Amino acid sequence: MVARSIDDDPDLAWEHAQAAVRRAGRIAAVREAAGLAAYRAGHFARALTELRAARRMSGLDNQLPVIADCERGLGRPERTLEIAGSAPVARLDQAGRIEMRIVAAGARRDMGQLDAALVTLQCPELSQSDTVWGPRLRYAYADTLVELGRVDEAAHWFDKTAQVDVDGTTDAEDRFVELLSSGASDTRDSSTTTPAPPSDEVTFMDLGE
Repeated sequence: MVARSIDDDPDLAWEHAQAAVRRAGRIAAVREAAGLAAYRAGHFARALTELRAARRMSGLDNQLPVIADCERGLGRPERTLEIAGSAPVARLDQAGRIEMRIVAAGARRDMGQLDAALVTLQCPELSQSDTVWGPRLRYAYADTLVELGRVDEAAHWFDKTAQVDVDGTTDAEDRFVELLSSGASDTRDSSTTTPAPPSDEVTFMDLGE
């Protein structure tokens, strides 16, 4: 029931998750599901409690990006960066590591460190077009460029986001059109395109610095 309702009605999913915890609170998967439901419903403190409990029970680090993002939701970006720079992050799968980059960049933005946020997102995976994380990574990069006032580059990367976002999970196409209408350059039909981001990769131990 939690899985079925978490996207359509996060609050309902959270209600079901709490009931499940009352019945089977010693099962790691139940606590993890509850944590994710709380996170989606915006109950970040409860999400932290449940996800940390699940991690202790299972010994798995797969939800570390969500735990880090909960710290952001609670207004503690410094704590987010501590988690992002911790050793267990290196054990995450590639999707998890990319998600942690996105979360860490968000924390940098919360702290007003826009240049550092952009550098955090600069990684080889940014140029990969056939990945599940492609739309989110590119969108975060483009959105940070907007915050930096680099609107031509932002338009370029919103366009690149829309190209890989076949399921329409972001509003990248709308953001691209909006920037063009505001005067950004359209590089789609130009022989001169926005250069790719620098190839120097920020390592995961660097994310917390």
